[in-house]
Amino acid sequence: MSSKYKFNNKQFCQHNNKPIELWNASVIDQKADYLHNNPVASGLVNEAWHWKYSSAIDYSGGTGLIEIQYL
Repeated sequence: MSSKYKFNNKQFCQHNNKPIELWNASVIDQKADYLHNNPVASGLVNEAWHWKYSSAIDYSGGTGLIEIQYL
């Protein structure tokens, strides 16, 4: 693995990632919902849009840290 993905000789990325094809809007929405709800499922926040680094705030009418482009 490239040294750009290592920090203090520790692996940063998982070896067993499985890329998936995002072939339609329904699949994209499903995966975005999954990502947005990870902090909630982990008990870090009560609502997805409360996570500072999530675009969930943008999808619920607010403004996040960076500008996003809607698909």
